[in-house]
Amino acid sequence: MDSLGLFILLILLCFQWRAAPAADVSWTYTGLVGQTEWAQYFPECAGTSQSPIDVVSTQTKYDPSLTPVTPLGYSQLGHRPFTLSNNGHTAVIELPDWMGLEGLPWLFTAVQMHLHWGSGGPSHGGSEHTINGLSADAELHVVHYNSELYSNMSEAVAQRNGLAVLGILIVTGEKTNPAFNNILHYLSRIRHADQKVYIPAFEIRSLLPKDLGRFYRYNGSLTTPPCYQSVIWTLFHERVQISNAQLLKLETILYSSKAGETERMLLQDNYRAPQPLNHRLVFTSFTADSGKELSSGEVTAIVIGVMCGCVGLAVIVRFIVKTIRSTSSWDVLPSNRPAPMPRMKEPEKAKEAKQDVALSTSPAGAQKEEAPSVPPAQTEP
Repeated sequence: MDSLGLFILLILLCFQWRAAPAADVSWTYTGLVGQTEWAQYFPECAGTSQSPIDVVSTQTKYDPSLTPVTPLGYSQLGHRPFTLSNNGHTAVIELPDWMGLEGLPWLFTAVQMHLHWGSGGPSHGGSEHTINGLSADAELHVVHYNSELYSNMSEAVAQRNGLAVLGILIVTGEKTNPAFNNILHYLSRIRHADQKVYIPAFEIRSLLPKDLGRFYRYNGSLTTPPCYQSVIWTLFHERVQISNAQLLKLETILYSSKAGETERMLLQDNYRAPQPLNHRLVFTSFTADSGKELSSGEVTAIVIGVMCGCVGLAVIVRFIVKTIRSTSSWDVLPSNRPAPMPRMKEPEKAKEAKQDVALSTSPAGAQKEEAPSVPPAQTEP
């Protein structure tokens, strides 16, 4: 019995080791248990509805029923600070539960937002989603859970339509984006994994694109383990711009290692490669023509062209009006009317005309009176 009991105990221990919670597995992007090995420890990472994806614009389908998403409370500051932390994979900001999202089939409550970035500066990748094979320099995710169907994030995270994530592609330029400084200024206080700090609350809406009406929509997953396929993705078409210096700070200031570890590892390239679409449909809220963006130079050229056209039209109209006023219509247009008679003969002509009219309209009695009288015949005595 003792030998049998020991054997059963060993079997149970082996089974328990194999069935150890996946949450205890320390995963990375490019090191041990990198993204190519995620599926060995997190089976859903090998699912058929994984994220991120490459959005091929020619293969998307326009859906006129898609309405703009409406952030709730994104412009309010509240009375409590935000919590900013380094979880070893990214920088996370916890959001208050009075923030939410409308414009989807259900009401969603905000949970947190985080960033993904690359290394090497601009034009070296960093975003998770790509558009027509082109990546942005970074990407912001705002995570919400379905508060109509589920009571909290833990309950919703593994359920179908349990989460809604907003994806914002970030590019770089010359101008500094003040909204992102609300995060970047405090990264130096969470340089190592597991560090946390309170930061002043700010308007989350300022991090989003101005146009929330043009976006891509598809069903996908978390982009990190355990890769639950429970996410309704909304990827905005409009990019948000930060400066080169802001991107450089994001790429070089954080570590994935803890403060007590002797070997420091920079937190870089924390983005997952695009996953197969597997016959999923990607819907768009805009048509191809409405989705075209004009550069600032094109907008300036259009404005200048319209102004020049208006000025030119005004000059032409003024010239025509001035010409009409200064020139007699008799001098400008040919006329079929007879040339006027000299003024000195006009009274005589008028008088003759009057006499002709008087003669033609006089009664017969008057004509008899004017006839020459004949002397009466004389009789002989």
